[in-house]
Formats: sequence, C-alpha cells, structure tokens
Amino acid sequence: MEKLLTAQELADILNLSVETIWRYTRQKKIPVIELGKKQYRYKKEAVLVALVMENLIVKEEQPVYLKQGKYTYEDYLEIPEEPGWRFEILEGVLVKEPSPTMSHQRISREMVRQLLTYFENFDPKGELFFAPLDVTLTPVNVLQPDILFVSGARKDIMREERIDGPCDLVVEIMSPSNRRKDRLRKLEIYRKAGIPHYWLADPEENTLEAFMLQHGNYALIAAGGPGDKFTHPAFPGLDLDLERVFPPGGKV
Repeated sequence: MEKLLTAQELADILNLSVETIWRYTRQKKIPVIELGKKQYRYKKEAVLVALVMENLIVKEEQPVYLKQGKYTYEDYLEIPEEPGWRFEILEGVLVKEPSPTMSHQRISREMVRQLLTYFENFDPKGELFFAPLDVTLTPVNVLQPDILFVSGARKDIMREERIDGPCDLVVEIMSPSNRRKDRLRKLEIYRKAGIPHYWLADPEENTLEAFMLQHGNYALIAAGGPGDKFTHPAFPGLDLDLERVFPPGGKV
C-alpha cells in the first residue's frame, strides 16, 4: 500500500515549498485525502499524475498568510495547519513558531496537574485549559496561552471553538526563541485586555513569576524556583511544588 504523505513530506519530495502544496490543495489541482478538519494526506503518484495532466507550471508564491496589513481572526481561520508549527496574531502581526518541545510539555503537564487540583477546590465552577486553544482578545489579537483558567464568574466568554475574551489567569512557558515575545509583547497585550493574572515560567532560570494587574499595570506579586515556597495572595491555599515543575536537568 502506498504511503500517505503529509504536505511537508510531499513538498520535500517534489522540492517545493509547503505553501505551494497548500495552494494547489486549495485550488483543487491535486488529489487529497481528508482525514479531518484541515488534516490532509497525499499519494505521491496520484499527485504527480495530476501535475502532468493539468500541465501545471510550478511557481513558488508568497504564502497566502503572508499578506500586507494587519491580520484578523478571520484571516487566522484561513491559515492551513502545518505539522510542527503553531500560529498566533499579536496586534495584527502573524507569528509562526515551532511547536513546544518535550521539556516544555513536561513543565506544562506538571503545572496543569497541580493547578487543576487547586482550582477544583478554589473555584469548582471554573475551568482550566492548556494549549492548543485559541483565545481571541480583540480581532487582531489571537493567542494560544500554554495554560489558562476561566473562573466560574467568567464562563460566558467560553465558546465551543475558542475563549472569546479575557480569562482570569494566563501562564506562558518561555523558550529561547520566545523570551522577548512572552515577557514584553504578550505581557502588554494581556495587560491591555485586563487579564488579572499573568504568570511566566522560565525553564532556563528555573523560576516562576506571578504578575497581578494593579491600577492598570502588572506588578510582580510572587516569584520562586525549586526549593522556594510559592504562594499567592489572590489564591489562598495555593502552594506550588516547583521542584516538580522544574525537574533537575530539564530544559526547554
């Protein structure tokens, strides 16, 4: 049985860009097998036959998502999925970066485990989520926080396909490629959106910083690393075990 190829695998074999494969897919010029929403696979021989039969001249074009002007949520919905990559829109600018690493996911998993236990008692009607899940704060700000919490009092912002509005807590896990984005750009977006709590986990420094919105600006309320007691005045009874969040030798 012929192997089914991803768009990236097909692009590599044909020496094309993955954007060209997506373009031909959208234009229905090559055969495709749909496994689910935005999940496509290809048969190499069938694609080669289609290219010959259609007498297609391959022209590498600018990706459909590299447009002039600001991006909006509507544009975001048209971006095809690319294995190994994720997208966000920050103040109208499309950001494309690699999917999280294994180390990143381990930190996320442990924080989710501890926070889930805490919030089940602190706010049983609230819900904790983790990426990938879209959060639309404005038409030109579409983000995928690593971890987020929506309190029972704010559940009206929950939609079937996304969170539409400011949640109560956002946690971002930094990596070498996104430190400036998380510490500056995203912090400002979350501040302007009125998100009360923004936490930054830094695997390189093994620290967790908790910022809380006060008088329109974020103030550092708590910080710590392995061996420190991490508590928070807005979350009574919270005591995160950072030894488990940042295991020895763990890197993002």
